[in-house]
Amino acid sequence: MIQTRFTDTFGIEHPIVQGGMQNVGIAELVSAVANAGALGFLTALTQPSPEALTAEIARTRSMTDKPFGVNLTILPTLKPVPYKEYAQAIAESGVKIVETAGNNPQPFLPGFQAAGIKVIHKCTSVRHAIKAESIGCDAVSIDGFECAGHPGEDDIPGLILIPCAADQISVPMIASGGFGDARGLVAALALGADGMNMGTRFMATREAPIHDNIKQQLVDASERDTALIFRTLRNTARVFKNQIAEEVRTIEARGGATIDDIKHLVAGERGRIALKAGKTNGGVWSAGMVAGLIHDVPTCQELVTRIMTEAETLIDHRLTAMRKEPALPVRRSVRIQ
Repeated sequence: MIQTRFTDTFGIEHPIVQGGMQNVGIAELVSAVANAGALGFLTALTQPSPEALTAEIARTRSMTDKPFGVNLTILPTLKPVPYKEYAQAIAESGVKIVETAGNNPQPFLPGFQAAGIKVIHKCTSVRHAIKAESIGCDAVSIDGFECAGHPGEDDIPGLILIPCAADQISVPMIASGGFGDARGLVAALALGADGMNMGTRFMATREAPIHDNIKQQLVDASERDTALIFRTLRNTARVFKNQIAEEVRTIEARGGATIDDIKHLVAGERGRIALKAGKTNGGVWSAGMVAGLIHDVPTCQELVTRIMTEAETLIDHRLTAMRKEPALPVRRSVRIQ
């Protein structure tokens, strides 16, 4: 068994996290991840109202007795979001772990802390991780450029970002962006993280509440099948490279594009329907470069068990076999004149 500061702090069996995913992080997936010994997060804004979120938390609790959390992503949206009401619903639900992302979570920390909630903040830069620790977050999830969703504007890949962050923060840290198998977990631990976050990999599981067509697209994809949109708006997002994503990129490439020029293509409802109905070109939907490492659609239990078994094998055998005992120093005779 691999135990880290993260597993100890958050009371989970394995150092694997299923972070928040819009239209994907609901009870069926989150409970399956929790039952497999990892940490799953409901996505608050997938629910249409704070009341619906309260009901979804209760539904998840009926499906697992293991720890799980709620993700609250605080970003500009086409429709105003009552973030304070969602935060209050979380605080009153009895959930003890929250993942925040997007803007600074500081306004919400007092309410979460008063409710005994531990907060993990997702960051895309070292400076944001330092800030998260300084305002009282209990852990950070550091998101490299390879990730699905919003990778920030610095374009720093995980191989650099993770150890840079590990050098400057003292709270537990989860590595995010580009992780999907045992090799990623072992690499994350070697780089200084205390576990890894997987989003896209958990989309391609039996329990993920999306259409099989989408899961098959991820299985068939290579590491080159994602696209960056919203770059000109300084709100970069990595999505699956489909016809809609390419249309958005074309509009942005003309210069001077505003959100009004593309909102008919990127509306959240359109993406939700695409995932549910299996219309792979029906809207934009998030996916990371790790799609190139996805080759099957297992259950969450099968996936987590496989990763942990293979990680222990990598550590105990492959890496250990590379370590050679140092050669004994050469003895030289010294002649005294």
